Amino acid sequence: MPNTFTDTPESSDHGYDRPSKSQVKREMLALLDLGKQLVDLSPERLKQLPLAEKLYDAVRLAQRTTSREGRRRQIHFVGKLMRDADAEAIRAQMDIWENGSREQTLAMHRLETLRDLLLRDDDALTGLLNEYPGADAQRLRTLIREGRKEAQANERLQAGQDPQRKHYRALFQALKSLDDTEQA
Repeated sequence: MPNTFTDTPESSDHGYDRPSKSQVKREMLALLDLGKQLVDLSPERLKQLPLAEKLYDAVRLAQRTTSREGRRRQIHFVGKLMRDADAEAIRAQMDIWENGSREQTLAMHRLETLRDLLLRDDDALTGLLNEYPGADAQRLRTLIREGRKEAQANERLQAGQDPQRKHYRALFQALKSLDDTEQA
């Protein structure tokens, strides 16, 4: 009697024409993780995503659920609803938000470094004014001078006294507004 499994042309690939059980499970867990990330988002961010109404409502319910087990079950339901959602579009938007915050952090670090350089080096202001010709040079000079005085006063503080940072912060804000004006 002939064996139907060995006589078919599919026997070379063991008769599998769909993803393995393990692969399906990995995909479901990835969707569950994405659903957990959705539950952690603010309602404003959630509205910006391409979510079906049923999925949106399920995520909002999970956000409002306070019991641990109820929240876990609701998150699993969100994961189940994610099977019908456009997961790639959701991931792409969330990636943009995450990378945008990285870019903002890098910009803030660059401005902090520039502020520290201005407080240390007199020639740095000349370079800054060359880069931003429309900048208020007098205001920047005043902020730098007051920031230096503030730093000297902070060095003389006793242990436990709070340092003053008013002009230090004002200089940062002035640099930030210069940078924002340049980008606009």
